[in-house]
Amino acid sequence: MDTLDPVTLARIQFAANITFHILFPTISIAMGWVLLFFKTRFNATGDESWMDAYGFWVKVFALTFALGVVSGITMSFQFGTNWPGYMQKVGNVAGPLLAYEVLTAFFLEATFLGIMLFGRSRVSNRAHTIATFLVAFGTTVSAFWIIALNSWMQTPAGVEVINGKVHVLNWLAVIFNPSMPYRLTHMLIASGLTVAFLVAGVSAYRWLRGDRAASVRHALKTGVTLAAVLIPLQIFVGDMHGLNTFRHQPAKLAAMEGIWHTERGAPLLLFALPDEATQSNRFAIGIPKLASLIITHQPDGEIRGLNEFAGAHPPVAKVFWSFRAMVGVGMLMLAASWLAVWQWRRRGELSPWLLRGLVAMTFSGWLATVAGWYVTEIGRQPWLVSGILKTADAASGVPAGMILSTLLMYLVLYVLLLASYVSVVFYLARKAGQPAVAGLAANVAGAKA
Repeated sequence: MDTLDPVTLARIQFAANITFHILFPTISIAMGWVLLFFKTRFNATGDESWMDAYGFWVKVFALTFALGVVSGITMSFQFGTNWPGYMQKVGNVAGPLLAYEVLTAFFLEATFLGIMLFGRSRVSNRAHTIATFLVAFGTTVSAFWIIALNSWMQTPAGVEVINGKVHVLNWLAVIFNPSMPYRLTHMLIASGLTVAFLVAGVSAYRWLRGDRAASVRHALKTGVTLAAVLIPLQIFVGDMHGLNTFRHQPAKLAAMEGIWHTERGAPLLLFALPDEATQSNRFAIGIPKLASLIITHQPDGEIRGLNEFAGAHPPVAKVFWSFRAMVGVGMLMLAASWLAVWQWRRRGELSPWLLRGLVAMTFSGWLATVAGWYVTEIGRQPWLVSGILKTADAASGVPAGMILSTLLMYLVLYVLLLASYVSVVFYLARKAGQPAVAGLAANVAGAKA
């Protein structure tokens, strides 16, 4: 598009908000369960180092939760300012699901987080453990309702349109729509992988700085082991999710694979430059018949091309490359986590170069999650709710200049907040390691004397 019209600017603004917001729930969803694991290990062993690990990561969880809440509020404002047609058309579905998320999940998290942070010396150990469980459970319930709504927008079910408005016929069909189980599982595992590499990366950072406390070792081993277990599961679930997309969102699947014309024995493209003007891929490098084999489980299986969705398919290049970015990061996660587990089993510790690699991959989960989210959201275009509401039909009449000014404000603010978040996480890591490093230096000096 040559000019940035109000609809395009509104889409960019919402994309900026959701990109920033999703970073933090992606951590908090799984971090609650990792904290519960630390707490139950302490309960089982009585080893205080597990509570030391808990004490460090609960601070990161609280920081993450706060930014997730703030960014979620600003995102929700845009339903009224930029997309009024959305609630006018599908408010009977979206309104209750968003309300369920707040009532059943957000209050649960906010209420018991205070006990997690400040209540260990004020309540019984059992009460503190229960509070940790309830917060972890609350984050997962929150994800359930949000993914239910998003999945319904992708694959609507259980509704009918009367006088231009959507009305619910069957709430179970709405919630458990065709893509919901796959999308929810995929997101929960993505959150687990994000947290696994965050925990491993920050722990590796502390280890390289000389902090060899037992709590750091526990966290490092937990992170790499969790990643090694989850990444094969994510590959399997991703394949199942792809089959579901093939059945219910064939235009998105065609864009993901860069398939312009319906064909049998479609190749799996490793590299290509999709060209919408010519409806072809330039400089394509692919493996013959592999896309058909993966998607249809037959080497000569037929995949519908984008030519069957003229004027109603998503921007191809964005979906195509976002999908490959997600898969590429996933393959790197597989290699790093399995190598780490192998080294741990063989040597009892990780080599310095692998530790540095884990530090570099601290926020790799964010890259994979955002890339996957772009596949999901851009791949649904031009629909806001597939087959029911087009994106352009939900937009407001807010002038482009006003949207642009707020967009620039959001971008500046989000860059500053994101830089501050990363800085604070590593500041907490350095601060936590100072006593241990000082003690190690004293021991070395005493040995020399």
